[in-house]
Amino acid sequence: MAAPATAEQIRDVNTRYHDTAARTYDAKWSVDFGARGQAQVLGKLVKALGAARPPRFGDALEIGAGTGYFGLNLLRSGAVRHATCTDISPGMLSVLRDNARRLGLEVDTLAAEAEALPFPAASFDLVVGHAVLHHLPDLGGAFAEFHRVLRPGGFMVFAGEPSRVGDRLAAAPKRAAHAAAPLWRAALRARAARRPGPGDAQARLERIVDVHAFAPRDLALHARRTGFGDVRVRGEELLANWFGWANRALEASATPESVPHAWRLYAFHGYLLLQELDRQALEPRLPPAWFYNLMLSGRRS
Repeated sequence: MAAPATAEQIRDVNTRYHDTAARTYDAKWSVDFGARGQAQVLGKLVKALGAARPPRFGDALEIGAGTGYFGLNLLRSGAVRHATCTDISPGMLSVLRDNARRLGLEVDTLAAEAEALPFPAASFDLVVGHAVLHHLPDLGGAFAEFHRVLRPGGFMVFAGEPSRVGDRLAAAPKRAAHAAAPLWRAALRARAARRPGPGDAQARLERIVDVHAFAPRDLALHARRTGFGDVRVRGEELLANWFGWANRALEASATPESVPHAWRLYAFHGYLLLQELDRQALEPRLPPAWFYNLMLSGRRS
């Protein structure tokens, strides 16, 4: 049995993986910086905080900013006045800066580890991140840093974190899609994609970059241990996630250019429809652990 990866090895793998993925990341995950993207991000912020309407913040720090999905949409929507975006991946930050220039936005960027933020104490009103906590090798150190750089009364909000139970539940539609992929390709006349070989570096790194899946109670405990109050954990996406992962598994089995545009429209609009069904019917009624994504918020007293 191989020895567990060290924290430095995990950080190195995450840097290399995300540097390689940066240029195709927005297309792969349908990242949007228009009205739809802003509505998605504001909706997550409101839901995580349990707010009646989108709050407004002065200085925001984004952790694991990637290509800017959260930070740039928060700026465009007016939810934050100024954003500082950090990531361990210089490649991701390069794409983020390109996106910001294209959108006419001013944003500060810095390559930094979440566990050692290079900012003075009490520098920000909001610390935010999307799909980043599960990559961090030292969660205790990271949460201590989030607390340190927040001003009294400031908030931290993280969304898109994988739920341990939700991840297991999502395995069923993924397996079904893999089994159905040959029939799906034949029906759509899509060409089979090349399977990653043993020497495929990106596929090999992908198996290492995700360090954690969370139980809601454990995620909340990390926040409370470092002094956060008003801690909330919510679940997000159940049916939408099953639908989305099944479709992604099918699409990954084919070359991208051979997947019909009509299929992509169906998959996209179906996902949005089920997202809304989850939000209205399931999220208020089912335990957070059942959902694929968890969101966490807390306040520094």
